[in-house]
Amino acid sequence: MTDLDPVQVEVIGSALESVAEEMGEMLVKASYSPNIKERRDCTTCVFDADGRTLAQAEHIPLHLGSLMGIVEAITERHPREEIRDGDTFVGNDPHTGGGTHLPDIVLATPVFSGGELVAWVTNLAHHADFVDRAHAHIFQEGLRIPAVRFARDWEIDRDILDLILLNCQVPRERMADFRAQLAANRLGVQRVQQLCERYGPDTITAAGEALMDYTERMIRSGIAEIPDGVYHFTDRFDSDEHEGELELGVSVSVRGTDMSLEFAAPPQLPCSLNMVHTALLVTVFYAVKTVVGPRVPANDGMFRPLKVAAPEGSLLNCTPPAAVNNRILACQRVVDLVHGALAQAVPERVIAASNGAVTACTFSGIDPRTGEFYVYLETIGGGLGAGATHDGLDGVQVHMTNTSNLPVECLEAEYPLTVERYELIDDSGGAGRFRGGMGIRRMLRVEHDDCHCEVSTSRLLSRPWGLSGGQPGARTEVHVLDAGGRVTGRSSSSTTLRAGEVMDVHTAGAGGCGPSAERRAEAVAADLRDGRISAATAAEHHGVPASEAAPAGEGIPAGREVPA
Repeated sequence: MTDLDPVQVEVIGSALESVAEEMGEMLVKASYSPNIKERRDCTTCVFDADGRTLAQAEHIPLHLGSLMGIVEAITERHPREEIRDGDTFVGNDPHTGGGTHLPDIVLATPVFSGGELVAWVTNLAHHADFVDRAHAHIFQEGLRIPAVRFARDWEIDRDILDLILLNCQVPRERMADFRAQLAANRLGVQRVQQLCERYGPDTITAAGEALMDYTERMIRSGIAEIPDGVYHFTDRFDSDEHEGELELGVSVSVRGTDMSLEFAAPPQLPCSLNMVHTALLVTVFYAVKTVVGPRVPANDGMFRPLKVAAPEGSLLNCTPPAAVNNRILACQRVVDLVHGALAQAVPERVIAASNGAVTACTFSGIDPRTGEFYVYLETIGGGLGAGATHDGLDGVQVHMTNTSNLPVECLEAEYPLTVERYELIDDSGGAGRFRGGMGIRRMLRVEHDDCHCEVSTSRLLSRPWGLSGGQPGARTEVHVLDAGGRVTGRSSSSTTLRAGEVMDVHTAGAGGCGPSAERRAEAVAADLRDGRISAATAAEHHGVPASEAAPAGEGIPAGREVPA
């Protein structure tokens, strides 16, 4: 391996991150569909020749799970000696590599320098299509694409494209977005080749190895600061797709610089909430990274100190032919599990539970203005959990998602829908020394009959927990209103709306952190009354710290395992 000094490694690492970011910006600017050009529902990444992550753009954490297996899936089907400069491959299937749900379609392009394969550039775009589907198994959820060659010499294979477009409901958007994806990868190839010309391919390869080793050391250093031990946590999980609540759990074991996480989950379900193993892995990596090293680079080195296990054939590690379309709801709860467990060891590094969902609303039908079929997808933000030193953010996307909202002006220009209200929900964040973030209310009025609407969300039954005595945040609520504004019922995951009806969505708030001033005063009064402290001490400690004044029943919900 070529010897490199740390400065050169840092320069090359920053350059690779810049390649991924520039690819992402090009994809957004060149795309056609509002879901990508406005909501930025896409991700770009650079891999080494063996498919290990070198750099991911700061887009959507979960998308790395869709990218992680694509190179291996390609090389299993296509011998490396048959892969050529100018080839591009496509895939989206969660069960065979290259995806975590079917709308996330990945394009992967090899990078050659001096005739040798030195890297891969990849991008993923969420194609807002495949609507009005069932979810008993994955065959109902859309078109499954194995890792197949999509382009040769930068020319799209028309037969493959026609096959995909025939299975799409808005093919004009898909064709334009595919072209944008291909252009973004071509830019990435050029940029990596320029780096190879400047430093040499061997140096780029060596720098990649050094970057991954450096990241591993950073992650291990962060884990070493967590006290050794085994930390357990359980939480409840609900969705409109499944009746009642499910219990999920995790045991996090810390030993020196290693961490293992073993999850407990029910068997996989005949609905779209299941997660494939790569989705679980990337969710765990994200959750651990936020606690032990938020500034750690996103590359393959961060995976090495972690061992992740969940029962095969379960909700968190499903097997074919499980449906997976709304797997991100379970991913959000996995983050809550990991944070809840690590809060017992390092509470100052963890935030209270956030809104715990990706509240996705999909409207589709025939636009009366054009006579053409449309699909509008929106994910609505909610509250971010409070931390030990700060309030939570209001009305944001959290954890495994990071999309923008679709601006109201663009929404109403593109689709036969009207936004009646779009506002933060007062008092939806949990009280505490630091307040949890507020949820969002978004009311959308339908302007035509036979509008199919799907809402997927969570925290409809449970509330996002507070931390260290903080109060929980408000629940999610979803209602359908008639043209007169009267509630006609709570929405199921799928419903048909008529002109004038309104979908009224209240996303969950987030948990607070630390007891509020009122709660602290109550705790001091109780200590004084029971003779545990003197009046002088009570006066002196009216602002008693959370660790000494958390009242029973607050913070992490009853039934959870909390720090002793």
